[in-house]
Amino acid sequence: MSIRVMLVDDQVLLRTGFRMVLAAQPDMEVVAEAGDGAEAIEILRSTAVDVVLMDVRMPRLDGVEATRRICAEPEPPKVLILTTFDLDEYAFSGLKAGASGFMLKDVPPGELLTAIRSVHSGDAVVAPSTTRRLLDRFSPMLPSRGTEPANKELTRLTDREREVMLLVAQGLSNGEIAARLVLSEATVKTHVGRILTKLGLRDRVQVVVLAYESGLVRAGGGPPTGR
Repeated sequence: MSIRVMLVDDQVLLRTGFRMVLAAQPDMEVVAEAGDGAEAIEILRSTAVDVVLMDVRMPRLDGVEATRRICAEPEPPKVLILTTFDLDEYAFSGLKAGASGFMLKDVPPGELLTAIRSVHSGDAVVAPSTTRRLLDRFSPMLPSRGTEPANKELTRLTDREREVMLLVAQGLSNGEIAARLVLSEATVKTHVGRILTKLGLRDRVQVVVLAYESGLVRAGGGPPTGR
């Protein structure tokens, strides 16, 4: 079954380029396009979509707010935020809104295709270390939900799950965490899955965001000092 993709961008030429790349793939199909977030939400009411490629700066309704509304729906499609180097603050807001990752608009075609397949399979497309650098730069500029509610959520975790969460937030892969904690990679994957379930998170990207909001990880990627 083909991956159903929706392109959301106010630049027709960019959508055309993405559509040509995706159309050449036997496992992908562009089923819808929209020129802004409001149009995207309207189309999604009547069109089944698996993955949305979402621009951030658009007229009427920007990609961040559109992502927030889409991800608030039951069984929403996965959302990839499209950004440029000078708009990373929008990518951060998109991650907080529920996106499964972010990509640069000039991403090579092969990376774009890999990202779409990864998101469709349930993974986050942004390497945790890349997400961490983004958070280090922009988290002080953006409002969070406050540390007290976040810390209450963290009390649901076991000591081992909290330890795994800290390493995920520091940018380690499952394999690296397994080596650090002397566990099997399958065990680490199980712990990550339980963390997501207990905290009501969708993927590793949101684990990193919550770790920053709760103070579990400070700017710079490490655990806070004095705790």
